[in-house]
Amino acid sequence: MPKSRYFAVAFLALLAACAAAAQETDLAQLQKQVEDTERAFARTMADRDFASFTSFLSDETIFFSGLTPLRGRQQVADTWKAYFEGPDAPFSWEPELVVVLESGTLALSSGPVRDPSGKRVATFNSVWRLELSGEWRIIFDKGSRDCPPPAPAEEG
Repeated sequence: MPKSRYFAVAFLALLAACAAAAQETDLAQLQKQVEDTERAFARTMADRDFASFTSFLSDETIFFSGLTPLRGRQQVADTWKAYFEGPDAPFSWEPELVVVLESGTLALSSGPVRDPSGKRVATFNSVWRLELSGEWRIIFDKGSRDCPPPAPAEEG
């Protein structure tokens, strides 16, 4: 192989490696952004800050709550307002897992939901979208109750 061709191939390989490393770094940075956003979203419940809670909702958000999905920021806000009444939060949550698409535009966060005593009672799953404003907003949210542990087998 001529030297010039060898250097061209080596240069292209180096560029590809740099691009892959940059994408990994960008994904790690985006993952941290989503994790921080999810934590800030959860903090709105602990701080009893309903106005901040609604600021994390996309206009077209869908929350699966009960038998009928809640559609849109206003419907979610109207339903969730009751969770912000009173001095104590009825539950809390935190991200355990955050995954961002390679495109950097959508992310999934998931983790435990705890009752006021700290007992894990459910798992949340949220999908976040990077809006044109540069902010992550929640577009889908669905929780699921954790199954109780199986009863120990009787020995006999």
